[in-house]
Amino acid sequence: MSRHILSTGQWHCYHETGVPVTCSGSGQDAEFRPGITWPCPRFTTENGTAHDLLTGLVWSQDANPGEFPCTWQQALAAVKELNKEKYCGRSDWRLPNRRELRSLMDYQTKKPSLPRDHPFTNVFIHWYWSSTTAVIHPGYAWCVHLEGARMFYGKKTQEAMFWPVGGKGNNMLAATGQQQCYNPDGKVIPCGGSCQDGELRFGASWPTPRFVLVGAGRVRDELTGLTWWQGADVTAGRVSWQQALTAVRNFKISEGQNWRLPTINELESLVDADNHSPALPQGHPFNNLRDGYWSSTTSFFETDWAWVLYLDKGACGVGYKPDATFHVWPVMETKDDGVAESVC
Repeated sequence: MSRHILSTGQWHCYHETGVPVTCSGSGQDAEFRPGITWPCPRFTTENGTAHDLLTGLVWSQDANPGEFPCTWQQALAAVKELNKEKYCGRSDWRLPNRRELRSLMDYQTKKPSLPRDHPFTNVFIHWYWSSTTAVIHPGYAWCVHLEGARMFYGKKTQEAMFWPVGGKGNNMLAATGQQQCYNPDGKVIPCGGSCQDGELRFGASWPTPRFVLVGAGRVRDELTGLTWWQGADVTAGRVSWQQALTAVRNFKISEGQNWRLPTINELESLVDADNHSPALPQGHPFNNLRDGYWSSTTSFFETDWAWVLYLDKGACGVGYKPDATFHVWPVMETKDDGVAESVC
């Protein structure tokens, strides 16, 4: 079973045209449902807060306490004011880092892309700020859009919503890797008092070394327990989504192991938010790296699209399934524990 990677919440499988299909033999996310299974119910509420029983984080039940969009710097300042006011009786609020914000996403819902049993109010279908700078362009910060769960970066002087989080969590989520702090112009600044991801560094620490060669062509991630193929382009070129699923199925047969196409959460787990081009930890052992990779997770917002990791940037976007636009990077669990069962 992998560590520090949540299930995406996807329960259905889809053809490249977007119509539902049987999951058995599809190789898709919902066939295997890897990752840590969500509890049911997932949230409890108290005094205007929502406690996520999966991650241990505490969120404002009001998903829009600021009422209006604001710049990144204004969002950081607004959360500090919430602490002074002891909003909902707490003084440990912060802007969530990119992994904390993504942890709320459900890939089987849309508008908003939140778990169906969520208790939140005033959810705004818009971009939400994280505390993590996009180091490929440090005048930008990572945002998540609640319409369909896309994660990209927005200019820090532009406006988005903010959603405060509290508590340290239960180490279910891994740290993002961000070590430095930046002003809205993209210049490195001292982290002290900034309340940015680079100062707080919440999440499980990464082991050293993080990646270990465990056989010819195989690399185990000691943080997550997943094993990745060292050569990160098994098709030697861009393919369509269905071709990617077929290629991994054939790769599994030729290698005699349980390789599969990773989910979007598994792909994102590789990202080091302190690096770009590629957005991987320094000293990684991978080769043949490419700019974008198909996941096995369908975009529920438009089911003829699938989730993609843009490795140069570290962004989570989507690609049109029939187009040969992305590459294939197989993964397998170190120990095959079978399909996770729902608690519900």
